[in-house]
Amino acid sequence: MANRLPGLSITDTIGNTPLVELRRTVGILGLQGRLLAKLEYFNPGFSKKDRIALEMIREARRDGSLRPGQAVVELTSGNTGTGLAIVCRALGHPFVAVMSRGNTRERARMMRALGAEVVLVDQAPGSPPNQVSGDDLALVEQRTEQLVGERQAFRANQFELTSNVLAHERFTGPELWKQSGGCVDVFLDFVGSGGSFSGVTRYLRGQNPEVRAYIVEPAGAAVLAGKPVERSNHQLQGGGYSLPDLPLVDRSLVSGYLQVTDGDAIAAARLLAAEEGIFGGFSSGANLAAAIQLLQGEEQGAAIAFLVCDSGLKYLSTPLHPDLET
Repeated sequence: MANRLPGLSITDTIGNTPLVELRRTVGILGLQGRLLAKLEYFNPGFSKKDRIALEMIREARRDGSLRPGQAVVELTSGNTGTGLAIVCRALGHPFVAVMSRGNTRERARMMRALGAEVVLVDQAPGSPPNQVSGDDLALVEQRTEQLVGERQAFRANQFELTSNVLAHERFTGPELWKQSGGCVDVFLDFVGSGGSFSGVTRYLRGQNPEVRAYIVEPAGAAVLAGKPVERSNHQLQGGGYSLPDLPLVDRSLVSGYLQVTDGDAIAAARLLAAEEGIFGGFSSGANLAAAIQLLQGEEQGAAIAFLVCDSGLKYLSTPLHPDLET
């Protein structure tokens, strides 16, 4: 019998994403310190959420909560759904993604192309397009629960399953530490479910208890920092849902809270693309903007690591990147 070669499944390509140093950005802005960006759009679904999709399904299959061939349903802004579409197709599970119409249409198209059934939920009254609020998310949650019951499906609940955190504690964190040579002083993360913040930080603190960790939120919707919600309809997709109770956020790991405006996140994402050749989305821009804040302030001289969470290709219908048509 011929030897089997590694990497015979698409799931084998998840993880081991590259880490790059943003020397041009540091030089252009005259910063003191280092910016280390882990490019999660190198995953097959172009986001960090491929990692949690694989771990949630693996763990559920191991413990028997997901039966062979059983349908999987999950609420998504698009990235977790894309990861689940890939993983579920590879492992033989029908997948239904439930998403607000406030998310970009590129994401819905991609999930459908990957074999998922996509159920779109109308936004709450008064919600602007391309912006998903906590009210919008509540409507998506209601529809998700309906579908779980109707399909007798497994709920891959990214906001509650500890396998979300484990994906980053077991893989993302160790990769980051090894790739940086253990030279990480600060990790920061724009929080959606909180899985990557808690998982990566937990691993880094295990290697060096002095590592600082910051949660990044949209200005005007910084509920985790204990601030009142003044602007829930921000443009930063993938997080900032104005949900004060996120079970996967380990508050004992938090060194501080940072807020970024839509404008600062967009400017930072454009800087990443134009100067570093890194085409990221809104959350990637938010992370870079927050890192710049720190290097200009209390963390001057530090080595700051963050995730480039997903690809800018998922936001071409939004104001994130300027219209380049001639």
